[in-house]
Amino acid sequence: MPESTQADREALAIEEADAWFEYLEAVRAHTRSRRYDEVEPWAWARLTQRLRLVEVERDRLRPAAA
Repeated sequence: MPESTQADREALAIEEADAWFEYLEAVRAHTRSRRYDEVEPWAWARLTQRLRLVEVERDRLRPAAA
């Protein structure tokens, strides 16, 4: 596996983890507030969007079937 591909995969793993941490941070900050119902759908949509982008990039890095 070329080094750039390995580095790309690691960067995507970091991006995925960062997306989850962003979601958790946003939701936890409003767990006890009245804004939770407002913030959670936004945070979930943002997480889903970021995870879709990670998946697209992972698909791009996968080798073509032989």
